[in-house]
Amino acid sequence: MAVAIRLRREGTRNSPYYKVVVTDKRSPRDGKFIEIVGNYDPKKAGANYTVKLERIDHWVKNGAQMSDTVRSIVKKARAAAPAAA
Repeated sequence: MAVAIRLRREGTRNSPYYKVVVTDKRSPRDGKFIEIVGNYDPKKAGANYTVKLERIDHWVKNGAQMSDTVRSIVKKARAAAPAAA
């Protein structure tokens, strides 16, 4: 099974809200998923995301592929993690 880490759209029209999910690549964008590993709110200013970096690392180590947007969010989260600690 090919696994992807990508965004799942939620929210209402003109108010998108995304969850970062681990899913089978063949399932539709808003279809079933394996695990929720974070969220992303593009309308919010500042730090508009939360991600579980340890779970993402686990899935990537086991062969999951991240989408470009998720890769960008994870990169920001990793940069902010040492500052928070």
